[in-house]
Amino acid sequence: MGTSRHTGGSDAADEGDAESDGDAGGGFPPGPSGLPLLGNTHQFSRDPHGFYETLAGYGDVVGYSVAGQDMVTVLHPDHVERVLVTDADSYGKWQLQNFGTSFAPNGLLFAEGEQWRTQRTLAQPAFQLDRVRAYGDRMTAFAHEMAAEWGDGDRVVANERFSDLTLRILADSLFDVDVDADGRGEAITRAADELNRRADSSSATAFVPEWVPTPANRRFKRAQADFADAVDELIAARRADPEGHDDLLAMLMAAGEDGEGMSDEELRDTTLTFLFAGHETTSLALTYTAYLLAEHPDVRERLEAELDDALGGGPPDVLDLPALDYLDSVCRESLRLYPPAYVIFRETREPVELGGYRIPADTKMTLPQFKIHRDGRWYDDPDAFRPDRWTDEFEADLPDYAYFPFGGGPRHCIGMRFARMELKLVLATLLQRVRFDYVGDEPPQPTMAASYQPEGDVTFRVERREG
Repeated sequence: MGTSRHTGGSDAADEGDAESDGDAGGGFPPGPSGLPLLGNTHQFSRDPHGFYETLAGYGDVVGYSVAGQDMVTVLHPDHVERVLVTDADSYGKWQLQNFGTSFAPNGLLFAEGEQWRTQRTLAQPAFQLDRVRAYGDRMTAFAHEMAAEWGDGDRVVANERFSDLTLRILADSLFDVDVDADGRGEAITRAADELNRRADSSSATAFVPEWVPTPANRRFKRAQADFADAVDELIAARRADPEGHDDLLAMLMAAGEDGEGMSDEELRDTTLTFLFAGHETTSLALTYTAYLLAEHPDVRERLEAELDDALGGGPPDVLDLPALDYLDSVCRESLRLYPPAYVIFRETREPVELGGYRIPADTKMTLPQFKIHRDGRWYDDPDAFRPDRWTDEFEADLPDYAYFPFGGGPRHCIGMRFARMELKLVLATLLQRVRFDYVGDEPPQPTMAASYQPEGDVTFRVERREG
């Protein structure tokens, strides 16, 4: 490992070979020049989005170095499919510990091999179609309750309120817990905030090992400890009263076919993972979709008309969703522009060939949805919010992995159905009752943290559509 491949040479010379994968004679992929020891760390941390723009100039498989790690970024749907699907066994999960941060390493997100398969098998029944549909009434009820609190002209910090909402929905649906009543909600949201600050690629703390006693690291550790304590209390309460529960937590605590369930550590880490990722991603999707609708009144009015016509003022039901075609297109387009899980991380388990290049074992890889989703090769006017683009003909011509907001292959997001349904039902419920007027001079600026968080608060002025 190291930076020897990317510490010299000329950017211009590398760019000469950027358009044709494999022209480098099958060696390590070309990429931007870096500095001795630092590699490309300074370029990446100074402007992460700009750095990915630079990478795109070197082709579809690009090599570089960050924080002493050899890296490869994959920018073509065919190569993404090969990593996630065709040759999935050759690629493992990339652990946060590689960059000095730890979060739920034994949970479903980062587990590998038999450990991952056991956890996935135990959790899978909670996300089967019939069970996911049964969560719909809770989603609608919580959204209606929140909308009822807002008066005409109220200012709402969407990223905070939607985070509270989606956490309530997730905890109630999957863990049979009222996080407001038991006080766990604050610990969960504070831990999520600190994890995003810790993982923000543009922050100087992102590459400082967790064990270094900086103020930011101390805050992060305290927040994670409080989060873990809250989860331990939840698990202990369930063990003390296990009867009458048929939710995700009950399934995770059940024994497998061999009589062995999860260890205490696995159970805690998997619960941590669901409570963080399960509410955070949908909260962000709601925030960015509300912003896009506020900035595109023609789209908002058309969506309102569809909802009014299909629902007649009544609450949306899961069975209404198949008829809400424009709502589906709006959500697809929002997730294209602002995918909450914005990059997939992998690590080569063995030497592999990809795009005509040879990539050694232990190379860290990124598959950036946020970049591929805005590639002009696959999308006309790629930065524009155009829900109308999602026609059957367009989708038939689109490469499979030019759009993958929920990942793909064996490790695609287990909560995909839950998240998509929640996004649609909550939006339909809210938009029947309110309009959002964006309060801000500039669009929200996403950061590359643990999720695609806006850099600052996203605030709306509420206009009620009903009495």
